[in-house]
Amino acid sequence: MPARRRVVCPGSFDPVTNGHLDIVGRAASLFDEVVVAVGVNASKNRLFTADERIEMLRTACRDLPNVRVDGFAGLLTDFCREHDIVAIVKGLRAVSDFDYELQMAQMNSSLAPIETVFVPTSPEYSFLASSLVKEVAAFGGDVAGLVPGFVHDLLRERLAERTREQ
Repeated sequence: MPARRRVVCPGSFDPVTNGHLDIVGRAASLFDEVVVAVGVNASKNRLFTADERIEMLRTACRDLPNVRVDGFAGLLTDFCREHDIVAIVKGLRAVSDFDYELQMAQMNSSLAPIETVFVPTSPEYSFLASSLVKEVAAFGGDVAGLVPGFVHDLLRERLAERTREQ
């Protein structure tokens, strides 16, 4: 039996967007198993906790049987070695993403025998970033078409909580 091709789609996913899910779904159609790895960095100020982001992704990916969600701290290459992951899948929105991601890919390959696979973002998501979704939503803009419905509800609730706390 040939070895399973297990890849990782890493990110902060704060919150998960339809663009993220597009890349995960496309990776799931190409590889045997996709691990969505949520970066857990306590020093970063996130809107949602690591556990909340992991749960959002588990819900969003529940219809993809070959996708599992996990958290990681530290180096992604260490996570890959520990989980027998052969490649990192990264979505690219623009040339500026490529410049940064190419450096990361080269650094990662210097640390571990890991390949990076670049997947161009679908045109309808080429502008989409979690930071923009949060910013637009914080100013009352409609982001309902940019994130899954349940994530939109959670985002609105969290932003309302933050507003009440101020």
